[in-house]
Amino acid sequence: MLILSACQEKPQEKKLEKVRVAEVTRSIFYTPEYVALAKGFFKDEGLDVNLTTTWGGDKTMTTLLSGGADIALVGSETSIYVHAQGSNDPVINFAQLTQTDGTFLVSREKIDNFTWDMLKGKTFLGQRKGGMPQMAGEFVLKKHGIDPHKDLKLIQNIDFANIPNAFAGGTGEFVQLFEPTASIFEKEGKGYIIASFGTESGHLPYTTFMAKESYMKKNPAIINKFTKAIYKAQQWVAETDSKEIAKAIEPYFEDTDPGIIETVVERYKSQGSFATDPILDEDEWNNLQNIMDEAGELPQRIEHKILVNTEIAEKVK
Repeated sequence: MLILSACQEKPQEKKLEKVRVAEVTRSIFYTPEYVALAKGFFKDEGLDVNLTTTWGGDKTMTTLLSGGADIALVGSETSIYVHAQGSNDPVINFAQLTQTDGTFLVSREKIDNFTWDMLKGKTFLGQRKGGMPQMAGEFVLKKHGIDPHKDLKLIQNIDFANIPNAFAGGTGEFVQLFEPTASIFEKEGKGYIIASFGTESGHLPYTTFMAKESYMKKNPAIINKFTKAIYKAQQWVAETDSKEIAKAIEPYFEDTDPGIIETVVERYKSQGSFATDPILDEDEWNNLQNIMDEAGELPQRIEHKILVNTEIAEKVK
């Protein structure tokens, strides 16, 4: 009877390990992250990922440092800021998700043959000072011979969430916007995308997955499985057409028109914004610090090996 009852028992399902992830914002820019969730790549690795949007770099890093999250998806510059403050438990970048800036230059009027010097003397609605979008934006402007603080009527005192509304309400002749807002504005005739800051600024670790060094040492298997799932998602995105990708991530953007999602995915994919592997290399790290330095926001230069771990990403390839 004991043998019979044992045979009738259902096989026990494999228990998933819980991982708490805090993302800096909800954005189509982070498409491979949502693909990893939607396609079950995390579950395939035995992970139950709980994703929370913490809205802002400061809040995301505070959540990670205080133990409210195990892993954070945020700009790599935040790990440099934390290190400069003398942290005893540094935040380590271990898997890169995006490799370019994600913003676009939007004009109020349609311009067929745009040149960057057209911005001179105009009112430019920029991003918040000290943030990566602002730093990358200023880097590109200077590259084209424009001093953003002398050659433009620069507005930087509007909160990130309110920048689109300010432009729609009549503030500024040019604005630096993320997707899908840029494409929505274009569709509604409120503005026109005329240039990409991502294309102009080159490769840099714009958003990466990071964790405290102590967590990574205590949970190497989880970090390895997590990175493996992200790599699977990156490869799937690279090999799949934008329409199918958009369909996969639709549940994470219920308030966004499916056509806009597809347009945005295609725009980011075509300009190489989605990293195709999780390796954050030294050239990208140095480019990031050059951009921060140019903006006057780099507290100190930090060697790649101190705040970046590429061993895990290299193993999963």
